[in-house]
Amino acid sequence: MTDYGVLFSELAVPRLVGTPNHAKVREILARELEARGFTIEQHRFSGRPARALFGTPKLVSGINLIGQRAVGPSGRPAVWLVAHYDSKGQPISMAVRLLGAAALLAGVLLLPLVLVAGLALLVVGVIIASQNRVTDKSPGALDNATAVVTVLMTLDQLSGTSSVGAIFPDAEEYGLVGARALATERPELLADTAIINLDGVDDVGGTTVFAHRPGPVGDAVARSLGASRWRWLPVVVDGIALARGGARECVTILKGNLDTMRVVHTPRDSAARLRLDGAASVAAGLARVLRAE
Repeated sequence: MTDYGVLFSELAVPRLVGTPNHAKVREILARELEARGFTIEQHRFSGRPARALFGTPKLVSGINLIGQRAVGPSGRPAVWLVAHYDSKGQPISMAVRLLGAAALLAGVLLLPLVLVAGLALLVVGVIIASQNRVTDKSPGALDNATAVVTVLMTLDQLSGTSSVGAIFPDAEEYGLVGARALATERPELLADTAIINLDGVDDVGGTTVFAHRPGPVGDAVARSLGASRWRWLPVVVDGIALARGGARECVTILKGNLDTMRVVHTPRDSAARLRLDGAASVAAGLARVLRAE
């Protein structure tokens, strides 16, 4: 029986793409999927990181892990459980970045009307945006080791013949690079499937289903989790890219609150902060839906 606490501690280490910890975590995940009877494919890719990030290489290379066990009539799983496995640190938290983006937007809107206020907001937004640099100083426990563990917890509650596969995309933190490559280079894997992406599963706060491409599986997941449903949120998640790869439906599950956003991408995002209560509760809700598929 898996000791999820021990596994979580192994995963929740700084693991920026290309670092030794990053490679070690990938090996652990391959081990865990193989132990559950999955065949592993390593999808290697290269791509450009997001322009909004500073201190990044011109080209990022990574490896998406794709695990398949039982498949549906189409020759691929009917449902994919997805969670990115890389992490990054930044000098500012997600909450501060959202504040900076709001200041920039408000400044642009106010500038023609109230010059001084518009300029002040623009200056605040630019100062915050200038701190959007990538480091390897966050253990990434919440973002996104919790979601990876949630995927494994869910799989452990399904039969070995369930038509559910697992994808652990890479380089999400550089701007969805791995998910974009997967959607472009391997669309046959995603075509006519349901994608359930998980990104940040805190012990506290409400559960949200971000519906990139709505459908019956996503609706059932939202009901099972008692989640709020949104068609747009100010977050960048792999589901946005994967929904463009031909999937029948695609949702992203998030759990947390304002305190969650204050922690993400900081050194405080450590395993010591979490009990995995949120991961266990989301996994149980997902398993209820997927057993009925």
